[in-house]
Amino acid sequence: MPRTRAASAALAGVIAVVLVGCASGGTGAAERPTHSAGTLTAGTPASGTATGAVIAQPAPATPAPATPAAPSPEPPPGETPRTRTAVLAIPSIGVTNLRVVPYEGTTDDWPGTRIQNRGVAASPYGERGGVGPGATGNYLVTAHRLSSGGPLRDLPSLKEGESVFVTAGGTVHEYRITDTRKTSFRSARSLAEQRAAVPGKPGERPTKAMITLSTCATPEDNAVGNFWRDDRGNPEHRIDKIGVLVSSRPAPGQ
Repeated sequence: MPRTRAASAALAGVIAVVLVGCASGGTGAAERPTHSAGTLTAGTPASGTATGAVIAQPAPATPAPATPAAPSPEPPPGETPRTRTAVLAIPSIGVTNLRVVPYEGTTDDWPGTRIQNRGVAASPYGERGGVGPGATGNYLVTAHRLSSGGPLRDLPSLKEGESVFVTAGGTVHEYRITDTRKTSFRSARSLAEQRAAVPGKPGERPTKAMITLSTCATPEDNAVGNFWRDDRGNPEHRIDKIGVLVSSRPAPGQ
């Protein structure tokens, strides 16, 4: 029994030492988690000294910057509505999809005659020409009646009140025929009247958009024995149909 009492006393001493170490916060101290706003710290001892890893909350996503819209394409340098090819239609005399080619010059000069010789219509612009489709002033269009396919062979039968349609730059311009004139290539005054900003009235300021459709009067001149021709083969007279703009609207599909 003396040996048993001694062993028990020794064991009690060991337990006491361990308890004293726990109370003093030594190397055997127990650890507990602590919390702070937005951060969880693991492995923090009772004294508050951080010894573990920090787990951070994910930051809010930053929205991506908006992609700027692509700029609208600019029109080709030097191109204007007046220099674009137009398309002519005159339903009452069967004209459909007749190309009208613009050029700098005046009615039935050499550049214009060469264009007409290709079987299309020609439209002069510039100081001695006319305006563009739908513009205030005189839109001049000339084409052959007999040669090169005769695209305006039936122009003399076009009546007042009938419609002419010119499509250009995504817009359809409708003109209504109001008058018929005859131009003489042998008269400077007559040519000035044809090419005037107000058809038939040289020097008058235009206030409306108008059109002059012109073709040769070869059969009529021949019928009365007038066989005069200029150096480009034009007879003396041309038949002109005058119209005034009544509407402009987007072309189908625009």
